Amino acid sequence: MNFESQFPDVPDESAALDDIALQKRRKRILLVAAALAALVLIAFMFLRSGQSPDAQAGADDKGPAVTVVIPGRTSVATTVNATGTLAARREMPVGVAGEGGRVQSVLVEPGAWVKAGQILARVERSVQTEQGRSLGAAISVAQADARLAQSELDRAQALVGRGFISKADIDRKIATRDAAFARVRVAQAQYQEQHARTGQLDVRAPAAGLVLTRSVEPGQIISSGSGVLFRLAKGGEMELLAKVSEADLARLNAGMNAQVTPVGGVQSYPGQIWQIAPVIDPQSRQGIARIALHYNRELRPGGFAAARIVSGQNDVPVLPESALQSDGAGSYVYIVTPANTVERRNVTPGQVSARGVSILSGLTGGENIVVLAGGFLNPGQKVRPVLQGRN
Repeated sequence: MNFESQFPDVPDESAALDDIALQKRRKRILLVAAALAALVLIAFMFLRSGQSPDAQAGADDKGPAVTVVIPGRTSVATTVNATGTLAARREMPVGVAGEGGRVQSVLVEPGAWVKAGQILARVERSVQTEQGRSLGAAISVAQADARLAQSELDRAQALVGRGFISKADIDRKIATRDAAFARVRVAQAQYQEQHARTGQLDVRAPAAGLVLTRSVEPGQIISSGSGVLFRLAKGGEMELLAKVSEADLARLNAGMNAQVTPVGGVQSYPGQIWQIAPVIDPQSRQGIARIALHYNRELRPGGFAAARIVSGQNDVPVLPESALQSDGAGSYVYIVTPANTVERRNVTPGQVSARGVSILSGLTGGENIVVLAGGFLNPGQKVRPVLQGRN
């Protein structure tokens, strides 16, 4: 008897394992496909739920959605920006008016306020004082001679009637008396001259103002060739010598208001244009607008400052900076026509402020201006305009 015929037939174990693995792979594939389909459905529903009613209504329209704005017209201050150097409006250099000498004392320091005629520095004057005394004594001598000549004339005139004195003698005594009084006047004039010379030894302020600089010290020998000893700002008034381009200078007039900000400071100071330069520098093509300023310790002559000059008011469209484009042909914006197509419009930009860029020409203010995505558009392209700020 065959030994194997004693056992029943048993299925192959490896074939059963292969069937189980195949079923598992099919289940995984089905699960992945179902998950992908669910994700696609969720994304689609999410996109549809995020669209506004207007966007869903125009979903069938051609072209991308772009944000537009209708700027209207806004009153904008027309300004001119300039920079320049601070200076005294009327600077007064003070030097030696007389013959000079050794400086005895200096009575003021930079930053001091002085009155007209106030002594700024004294010069040693011992020699001049003695000369004045000598001339004063000469006046006394001349006056004594004049009195004597007058007395002799009076006595001679009393003797004329008796015949003791001739008429010629009387004439000589009159001439002697007149010469004596003339010598008195000469001596007095010399004394006054010396007194004036002595007074000029004092260095005095020509007018009231603020002392800006001092370049003299006690013991220094000064003369008419010593140059400037003090610099004063008349009345303490300051100014900004603002350098302005030739085109901007034509828009300015005396009396216009300005705000001046020194370099390194945050405080602005009010000023007013009081003079416009009559000439233009041929090299820089700039002119000077002189802006008068009241005294302030922060406005130091020689310092650098910036000025913002208000030259007028204009009603112009104002756009966000993102709406303005530029290329080799100049500045332009994109507008959306009633047919929802893009049109290029060349414009002339003006002042830039916190509100945006003012447009001097090219727009009326009633157009639909593309404010976003303008760099990705082309003239004639179909778009769907969405007004800025609309929900």
